[in-house]
Amino acid sequence: MGTELLLGDIVNTNAKDLSDALRSLGIGVYWHTVVGDNPVRLRQAVEVAKGRANLIITTGGLGPTYDDLTKEIVCETLGAPLRLYEEEAEKIRAWFRDSGREMPENNIKQAYLPEGCTVLPNGNGTAPGCAFEVNGVTAILLPGPPREMRLMLETGVIPYLRRETAETLLSRDIRIFGLGESAVEARLRDYMESLTNPTLAPYAGTAEVRLRVTARAKDAETARAMTEPVIARVREELGDLIYAIDEPNLEALCLRLLRERGLTFAAAESCTGGLIAKRITDLPGASRVFMGGVVSYTNEVKAALLGVPQALLDEYGAVSKEVAAAMAAGARRACMADLAVSVTGCAGPDPDERGTPVGTGFVGFAAQGLTLVKPIQTGHDRSWGRVYAASTAFDLIRRYLTGAALPG
Repeated sequence: MGTELLLGDIVNTNAKDLSDALRSLGIGVYWHTVVGDNPVRLRQAVEVAKGRANLIITTGGLGPTYDDLTKEIVCETLGAPLRLYEEEAEKIRAWFRDSGREMPENNIKQAYLPEGCTVLPNGNGTAPGCAFEVNGVTAILLPGPPREMRLMLETGVIPYLRRETAETLLSRDIRIFGLGESAVEARLRDYMESLTNPTLAPYAGTAEVRLRVTARAKDAETARAMTEPVIARVREELGDLIYAIDEPNLEALCLRLLRERGLTFAAAESCTGGLIAKRITDLPGASRVFMGGVVSYTNEVKAALLGVPQALLDEYGAVSKEVAAAMAAGARRACMADLAVSVTGCAGPDPDERGTPVGTGFVGFAAQGLTLVKPIQTGHDRSWGRVYAASTAFDLIRRYLTGAALPG
């Protein structure tokens, strides 16, 4: 609930948090609805919801002001009378006393709750939540501010629902780099269509693909065991295009692998503008594996800081496999790292001065006794191309550390 959501003023993170929690409890989520602070439309939304689901969870509209209508409209529509919970009213008064503020009288509105409900305490605010059942429909009303909602979800909602559910829904992620969503789906379509429990579904990410294996069972251990044959079957089909199971992304995998092996890496970046460095340093523990990086956007910096021979720049141009190899070797040397990666490319919107087509790129890799370069095509989408190039660099690190096939 909330007009600010419809206007795009804030992002509805509550929907994601609730869906994640419900999935872990084995509860299927079939609809998300966002409705503004309007009593007519809110009433219509609740009427629709109670006709198609036996669990309705709302967030927002539990405040003390005139446009906080959720509790009143939901309870009226479901036929649940409200009454004053004096104990909750006293908690609200105490909250204001403890903060050294005088309580506006309209805050008492927050202590009116459905008769006979389970009160869900608010550890980060004044509005209590509640859970109640009417005519076969369970309703759970939660505050809108994410800080309040998340704590109430963890401490109140999940324990409440866990008592009511007998199954667990467990999902695992198969992470793929180097093959598009449509190609992955084409290779696995028949198998995916044959599955009922577990299920297998593709999701496109930015420059990579995620396959989600989901199993429903009596407990998490059984559900996890049910996912293993599916993962094994996908491995047979996709091989080392799968970079990990249940890792959040390529950089997290590389961080873990580098730490396990006691190795470090560095980066030399041109068209990615420091994205490799950003992605690795976004992770806790990056200082143990990342020695540093150079954003060598000009030929002068490539030559002066990375030691790329001027002769290579003159003969082949900055966007070339020869320069990419020299950049990686130079970054490894300059940053005193065990491994190094590099990216150079023409991001557009126009070809470079040598006529290099937009989207042409090269990703270099250097280690002791090994230097290689992978040509890439990133297209005309500058943002997507930068992500793809950076991910290719992390994938080369991953392949080197795991013994997967490297570019020739």
